[in-house]
Amino acid sequence: MTGTPDETPDSDQSVDAIRRYYDAFGEEEHGRLAKGVAGRVSFEIHRRFLEPYLTVDQHILEIGAGLGRFTTVLAEHGARIVVTDISPVQLHLNEANVTAAGHERAVEARHALDIRDTSRFPDASFDLVLAYGGPLSYAFDQERQALAGLLRVVKPDGVVVASVMSLWGSWRARLPGSAQLAVRHGTDITDAVVRTGDLRHVPGMAHVCRMFTWEQLTALVTECGGEILAGSASNWASLEDPTVLASIEGRPRLWERFLAYEAEACASLGARDGGTHILLALHRRSPS
Repeated sequence: MTGTPDETPDSDQSVDAIRRYYDAFGEEEHGRLAKGVAGRVSFEIHRRFLEPYLTVDQHILEIGAGLGRFTTVLAEHGARIVVTDISPVQLHLNEANVTAAGHERAVEARHALDIRDTSRFPDASFDLVLAYGGPLSYAFDQERQALAGLLRVVKPDGVVVASVMSLWGSWRARLPGSAQLAVRHGTDITDAVVRTGDLRHVPGMAHVCRMFTWEQLTALVTECGGEILAGSASNWASLEDPTVLASIEGRPRLWERFLAYEAEACASLGARDGGTHILLALHRRSPS
């Protein structure tokens, strides 16, 4: 999968490559949000961001469910869940992990699903749509179609909670690799990635996605007839020295206080571009 500053692969080819990537990734995806202290903070930020929108007995569509980390969270809140993922391998592992956790009864069905096409579901059929793990970042040039589909299937008083890969936060978190991009491929490629957020411009990139800024997300939601309720980065201070974080994590009271501060920092408007992912909650905009 290669691209140039002026040309990127067809989006269908790109999504097929993402499906193969996650099929091959298999169980390596397990524990992604628990690998390392920053990953554990990220999981906690995602969980805390989601929980205000959860109530008992909700009908929830989970897109990009992966190995079931948040399927289990939804089940623990009494949800009835339709689980979907682009990767059949990930869906199989989701079933195994959710069953092992004792929550398979909460799952109504599992489907292989491309986020760009939710036409199998009727209008207004879910109380909440959860799209964690950045599936909107894999819609590439069809993210408007994808997001409009999520808003279509959620009830008028329902909520969509999603995450996307962050352009500036990823640059910050992966600065060594970002700095090498221009060295290996030239500044034209770097400029194209920064201009579009699209990693398909990088020749030979195995894992490609579209990264966003908070400003771009705000515009996208408005174009799709939605209204943002809340936003957050996935990490802020927790992208810094892992040894310092590990020393805090070993002291439960101090760790809980740190997580509270971190969640508050991540939700602040000035920090929303600062983590590896951007979280957002939105609903349909009421007719004027």
